[in-house]
Amino acid sequence: MELHQLRCFLVVAETLHFGQAAQRLDMLPSALGRHIRLLEESLGTRLFTRSTRKVALTPDGTQLRDDARKLLAQADAIAMQFRHRARHRAALLRIGTIDSAATGLLPPLLHAFRKAHPDAEVQLMEDKTVHLLPKLKSGRLDLIFIRPPARLDEEFAQQFLLYEDIVVAVPSRHPFALRQSLMIEDLANQPMIVPERRSRPHSYDLTMNLFHDAGLTVHISQVADEKQTIINLVSAELGLAIVPQWSSRISLPDVSFVPLNVDARSTRQGLPLAAVWLRSASEPLRDAMLEVLNSHREFYSRPGTV
Repeated sequence: MELHQLRCFLVVAETLHFGQAAQRLDMLPSALGRHIRLLEESLGTRLFTRSTRKVALTPDGTQLRDDARKLLAQADAIAMQFRHRARHRAALLRIGTIDSAATGLLPPLLHAFRKAHPDAEVQLMEDKTVHLLPKLKSGRLDLIFIRPPARLDEEFAQQFLLYEDIVVAVPSRHPFALRQSLMIEDLANQPMIVPERRSRPHSYDLTMNLFHDAGLTVHISQVADEKQTIINLVSAELGLAIVPQWSSRISLPDVSFVPLNVDARSTRQGLPLAAVWLRSASEPLRDAMLEVLNSHREFYSRPGTV
């Protein structure tokens, strides 16, 4: 029996849905099912009853759910205790960030932080929101800059920073490349490249909702995961893409970035960015970083600064 298997089991036990659990864990359903089978084999008992319509816990599964919660909480507390001691010895701050903040917000913020705390070491981890939140929860990160989900667990504290402006990436030979700005109606019938919703729900939903609010249908020509890949696909003239303004810093000679004007009555304000941390964790360096952030509001107070 491994801790990872218990973590997989607990998510299935809480959702009672293998597909939803696999999505939450960012795993293939087949891999999740294999971990559950191995756990059942190691314990010599069945943990779930499964039919085509529902998944339910067996009595042993119910008992293990309660025990696993206690065991994993204790394991996380032990790990956090030792990481906390090591960080205090090393004066280390571990920051997780999405690509947008890594490109726009973090460089000036780190510059100001290092001037105020020259002896502190900062480690950066760039990843997607869906991956950064579990790392923060387990104590592997101290502070993250993410696209905040609609509902955030009570154990997290957050500070909203801004809505990032959006632009349209277009091939440089496209007629739109000469425009000063675009409206969403201009994109009707244009082939659109969109991100994977599982890994970038804010960006995907923003594109789909902008079209929906205008009464338009999105003509998706390609789905891709990484922003760099999306921009390269635009360069190859496979379609247009609605992307955060920071993407215009990706320099490709065959791609132009044109501001997208959103109707002032629209509730689609751009892409949100927030700083998030654990409420219960006492982290002096993290608090020092937040203090620097709040004393330099020019880093994020203007739209499009990230």
